[in-house]
Amino acid sequence: MKYIDEFRDPELARRLAAAIAAEADPVRDYRLMEFCGGHTHAIFRYGVQHLMPSNVRFVHGPGCPVCVLPIARIDQAIALALEHGVTLCTYGDLMRVPASNRTSLLEAKARGADVRMVYSTQDALRIARTEPGRQVVFFAIGFETTTPPTAVAVETARAERLTNFSVFCNHVLTPPALRAILATSEPGAVRLDGILGPSHVSTLIGTRPYAFVPDEFGLPVVIAGFEPLDVMQSALMLVRQINAGRGLVENQYARAVAAEGNPKAVALMARVFQLRESFEWRGLGFLPASALALREAYADLDAERRFPVSVQSATDVRGCECPAILRGVKEPTDCRLFGTVCTPDNPMGSCMVSSEGACAAYWSYGRSRAPS
Repeated sequence: MKYIDEFRDPELARRLAAAIAAEADPVRDYRLMEFCGGHTHAIFRYGVQHLMPSNVRFVHGPGCPVCVLPIARIDQAIALALEHGVTLCTYGDLMRVPASNRTSLLEAKARGADVRMVYSTQDALRIARTEPGRQVVFFAIGFETTTPPTAVAVETARAERLTNFSVFCNHVLTPPALRAILATSEPGAVRLDGILGPSHVSTLIGTRPYAFVPDEFGLPVVIAGFEPLDVMQSALMLVRQINAGRGLVENQYARAVAAEGNPKAVALMARVFQLRESFEWRGLGFLPASALALREAYADLDAERRFPVSVQSATDVRGCECPAILRGVKEPTDCRLFGTVCTPDNPMGSCMVSSEGACAAYWSYGRSRAPS
């Protein structure tokens, strides 16, 4: 396949749908978690779920970095801007995420905070260079995929001796979150039969970090691309593994993902970052060794150390089911706020704000509650 249309070919989709229907055992259920928010949007945008037999269901996972960021970290970013007067540079999705007391970075900007939307770390570095009288803080967020650009920015700032640039680091890691979901034994925890592994993350870390899923939990993993035919082929691969009683890590996205990932990028990340002992995830709580912080060698570029602030623990808006949705326990249509008081114009939770959020996918491509 060379062109994007080939990954969306209707005839190939029909063939894959027929193969899945033929091979799915009608007396059993197949619950396949797509970890990545990009997969969720592909599934809804192209109607992939409607092409599946009724006993093959996709379960939405926590693969949206904006969604899993806890309210306390947004509060901390707002405090950085308001209390220390820094120029806070952030991606667009973060501007409207509800924080404590229904405030947000956008509201903080309206109150006089210098909050600026950027498209890359290089934009933040450029502001630091051109405005040397301002302390510029880059609000770093994302899974492994967006971590190398932050590392490059840190090393660039050090090389250029930019004393007015620092990073508020909120990079989180995929495998610990997946482990937390699979290991939970709380009542009502989601039951899964297979995992659609993230694509962009896996281009960085490869396929080997997911070996614990079959080794410890006996479940198959298929690293899946983002196009609808990628998702469908990956679902077929999972159905075949489940039917055979196998638990392996397979790579459907071989055109972009290698078993070893990107060693150069991994080495860069290891050079700049170290593991945090623990980090809070929305919906998952505090998870050990699940996030990154700047190494001691770069402590002077760490905004948390340079501009300390005190924030209180915070909870989601009453009635918001975003935490349960991120665990795969509920769907957006299970939330009584969805589509009523919670819309993209008036989000109650981060899952409705982010372009990778499950609620945003439901709203964009479904727009209605499930039939009662």
